Amino acid sequence: MKKELLLPLMILLTLFIFSCSSNKQVTRIDAATITDLSGYWNDTDVRIVCEFLINDCLNNPRVTQAIAARGGKTPVVLVGSFVNESSEHINTAIISSTMETIIFNSGKMDFVAGGRFRDELRAERQDQQSQSSESTASQLANETGADFMLLGTVRSIVEKEGNQTIRTYIVSAEMTDVETNQRMWMGRHDEIKKKIVVPKNRF
Repeated sequence: MKKELLLPLMILLTLFIFSCSSNKQVTRIDAATITDLSGYWNDTDVRIVCEFLINDCLNNPRVTQAIAARGGKTPVVLVGSFVNESSEHINTAIISSTMETIIFNSGKMDFVAGGRFRDELRAERQDQQSQSSESTASQLANETGADFMLLGTVRSIVEKEGNQTIRTYIVSAEMTDVETNQRMWMGRHDEIKKKIVVPKNRF
């Protein structure tokens, strides 16, 4: 092969290989698969922490006694906000909604809507008073009051040395009697710890 043809062919081959390797690939994986691409807080952490805290809460002797003291009436809990006090962005609304699901599926407690969902429901009821027929309009001042409120915080401890980083996540939660402000349960999960090692630059 002539030398003058070899160089253009090599350039074309290089461009072809580069274009093939730069194509984005998307692969669907099972939702239960544990993934840790960045070392930051992720969906697996949410599931582990929420299941642990809610199970610990529902099996706590104080909470069990409070449920029994209601004579068969299922207590109602309002899942409030979880404040993010960590060093990274964490969507704590996912924590709250996950806890609501676990509580509901346990059958031991009911929960009522709070936050913006409650505001939207109240706005809809108010609108029905003038826009819906009297027989179908939802009544005002007929909400189910919450017996307990669940609140919490997410914190993190970051330790870094050289090309290694250790991230520890601490999630605290507490359930309080709405009427008396008495703490019914306090829980803490601090077993999410990740080691991230960034390869050193060899050049």
